[in-house]
Amino acid sequence: MKNIFIYIVLLWSGLMFSQNEQLAQYYYDKGDFEKAKVSYEQLLNASPSNTQYFLRTVDCYQQLQQFDIAQKAIQERYNRYKQGVFLVELGYNFQLQKNDSKAKNYYDQAIEKIKTNPNDVYGIASSFEKKVLLEYALKAYETAMGIQPNYNFNFQIGMLYGQIGKTDQMIDLLLTESYQNPQNSNLIQTQLARFMNGETDNTAFKDAMRKALILRTQKDQDVFWNHYLSWFYVQQKEFGKAFIQEKAIYKREPESLISIVNLSQFALNEDDTETAVEILNFILSNTQDIDLLIQTNARLMEIKIAKSQEKDYPAINAELQQLLTTYEITPFSLSLQIIQAHFLAFNLKKPEEGKAVIKKALDLNLNEYQRADAKMELGDILLLEEKFNQALIYYSQIQLDLKNDIMSHEASLKAAKTSYYKTDFEWALKQFKELKSANTQLIANDALEYFLLINDNTVADSTQTALKQFAKGDFLIYQNKKPEAIAQFQNILKNFKGQEIEAVTMLRLGKIYESLKDYSSALSQYQQIIDNHSDGIYVDEALFFSAEIYNDELKDTEKAKPLYEKVIFNHQDSIYFVDARKKYRELRGDKNL
Repeated sequence: MKNIFIYIVLLWSGLMFSQNEQLAQYYYDKGDFEKAKVSYEQLLNASPSNTQYFLRTVDCYQQLQQFDIAQKAIQERYNRYKQGVFLVELGYNFQLQKNDSKAKNYYDQAIEKIKTNPNDVYGIASSFEKKVLLEYALKAYETAMGIQPNYNFNFQIGMLYGQIGKTDQMIDLLLTESYQNPQNSNLIQTQLARFMNGETDNTAFKDAMRKALILRTQKDQDVFWNHYLSWFYVQQKEFGKAFIQEKAIYKREPESLISIVNLSQFALNEDDTETAVEILNFILSNTQDIDLLIQTNARLMEIKIAKSQEKDYPAINAELQQLLTTYEITPFSLSLQIIQAHFLAFNLKKPEEGKAVIKKALDLNLNEYQRADAKMELGDILLLEEKFNQALIYYSQIQLDLKNDIMSHEASLKAAKTSYYKTDFEWALKQFKELKSANTQLIANDALEYFLLINDNTVADSTQTALKQFAKGDFLIYQNKKPEAIAQFQNILKNFKGQEIEAVTMLRLGKIYESLKDYSSALSQYQQIIDNHSDGIYVDEALFFSAEIYNDELKDTEKAKPLYEKVIFNHQDSIYFVDARKKYRELRGDKNL
């Protein structure tokens, strides 16, 4: 019983102490330094050796301009512990009073302290950095390394060089550190990438990085620098240049293609299909690995199909059949079988043949993920045929078989869209609402779009008449019936002019015209949204999509620039804000807004 009582007292004391700490932090964050001071003094009395409480108490004194009290407290602390960090605190206390000579005296004493006890560098340099006394922090690290050659503060010194504007020295030191200690390369590359993609002007930094890496590649034949230069080009999304480096590496180290395979995926993710195709063809020419050959051919076929026109279909169909003859119908060639099934159903309008391919695949000895892939495609084809309930069965099976997996979320999204296509808006709305918080950003964004679409147009029209017509248009897009979809959306504009559905209908028409490369018609739709629905939720998309057409397709950068600019300054909550800012900066030729 006595032990239980002691435990309860200790637990209660701990809870009260934690609450007092939270209260002190609350006052401090609020700027009520008088109350924060009292709270931190109480905490410090209860825990006198706690440096964090002491420094926060001193900070409160300084915020209240009680510099004499702060000086006395710091001096007493230094006399007791003899730690160099308190010399920095004394100096800073005088700096706040504009007494620079006394401040410098204490800062110099802190540096001298490192000479007698090099271990003090950790606290002293950190204190200098926190107070943005970067030159002194730099001197602290350099002093310690001068005394103890086994100390390595190259990373810290390099980052300080960057912060004080000595970017050439930063780059040189960090690249040298990467080479000498490769285990630190990932950390260093993360920080270099932060400087390259930062908010401030970084064109000069990128140019300096490129020059430094090229020089090292030329002077030193170690493939380490080819790898580093490839990494740099990937950061700049210059995948063609990265590929040149990867080929040079592979020529000297032909053991693995993994870096080149990854590069092909990076290029695909950024829609650089031209470079991706070049890389994939290189992989085909340099491997005998069956899995990699199948994977590479599958990606090439997906690119061909995405770019194809109806006149290309017979050749694509024959090529798919030839590939499956070569690699046979096995679990290893499942990706090609799924591509063939989708092509038969959606492009050649032969859903029965597509389903037959998938059902044959499901008879193979597939693992759970392969089975889910096949079922997903079968559900997609059944949805194409307007067999909504059957499609939902397969999507539901995936959700049950792979709970909490990304494929389960994808199946949930497709199930929600199926309910939407069949105009079961109440159920679809519930599903989209849940998926708004999905871990995968693309799924979450897609779900949010449909949630807003259904919700807004239900509030505007309780009969959901226009929304039903809109869902039919979306389903025609899904069925790859673009002319019919255009006619459907044009009828909506005619019959529901001025209603809530109008802006999003124009947006859909614009995207269809874009896919048909009718950029003039697409721009016309987006311009109507910009002119007539400037206060709506789709104007940021209309601006961004218009800018992309001018920039990427029509090569009219002067018209693209102001459109990107409007997204940046007027729609900072847009999911296109980051991309718009990046493109705008590129067009300006600098990184300043």
